[in-house]
Amino acid sequence: MKVHIVESRTSAPSSAPLEDERSAGGAQSIGRAVALLRLLAAHPRDGVSLSDLVVGSGLSKPTCRRILLALIEPGLAVQDPVSRRYFLGPEAFVIGTMAAERYGAQRLARDGVARLARLTGDAAFFQVRSGWSVVCLQREDGDYPIRSHVLAAGDRHPLGAGAGGLALLAALPDDEVEAAIAATAELRGERYTMLTDAVIRRLVAETRERGYSLNRGLLFPGSWGMGMAVRDRQGRPEACLSLAAIESRMQPDRETQLAAWLAAEVRRLEERLRDIAAPEPRPAESRTIDTPETGSRKETIA
Repeated sequence: MKVHIVESRTSAPSSAPLEDERSAGGAQSIGRAVALLRLLAAHPRDGVSLSDLVVGSGLSKPTCRRILLALIEPGLAVQDPVSRRYFLGPEAFVIGTMAAERYGAQRLARDGVARLARLTGDAAFFQVRSGWSVVCLQREDGDYPIRSHVLAAGDRHPLGAGAGGLALLAALPDDEVEAAIAATAELRGERYTMLTDAVIRRLVAETRERGYSLNRGLLFPGSWGMGMAVRDRQGRPEACLSLAAIESRMQPDRETQLAAWLAAEVRRLEERLRDIAAPEPRPAESRTIDTPETGSRKETIA
């Protein structure tokens, strides 16, 4: 007896929602893991407690612990056995080191940031753009005894917040400025209530007209900042140099000099980025060719 197997035409579509759910669940898990890694990166020296990670991520304690264990297994995170606090792991360092080959502007900017801190006596920073955010990668303090402590390495703010974030936002095309304003609206409404859409647009216009951003204590009263965008090898504003000082040290009598020092370091960094991007010239080659008219002839080609 022959048995005929009839394929169901309805079975295949019914599996699609399950695949979509798995895909969505996987993307959500990755997003949560990245959020925890960012929180760990913001506290490289002291680490983060589990309770602080729960608060900072908005995850439940069991979910947070489960993701941390998944990050610890490949070495992306570690837990100190004494303090029980969590830190970025050695594998995060390896991945970051490899990424530096492509995003290596920090290495090139290091001397310039230190020079700015020495010249101004105030705090100098190197920050990079990450999506609609700006992340501080380096801070150097000058020798002036009163310092502004509103920004440290690892801190992340939305584009438009602070002198560096404002300098980067103003350097973008108008359509991307509007996209950034829309993308950061919820976060600004929760944590940066002074940065309304109208205020952001006004600050962008002022920054473009002036040639550099100036934060007159908008985020933290008494703490002022100045920033300029740094364009990468393709001419995109993907990083910035900035300064921070107490209000009395960023008044008109110093503003021009500070802007000049900042502009000089931006030009120097952009030149170094272009030098790296420029292909090395190939050595000239010689070859011998035969032609019916002249016989053998040697010519040099580039």
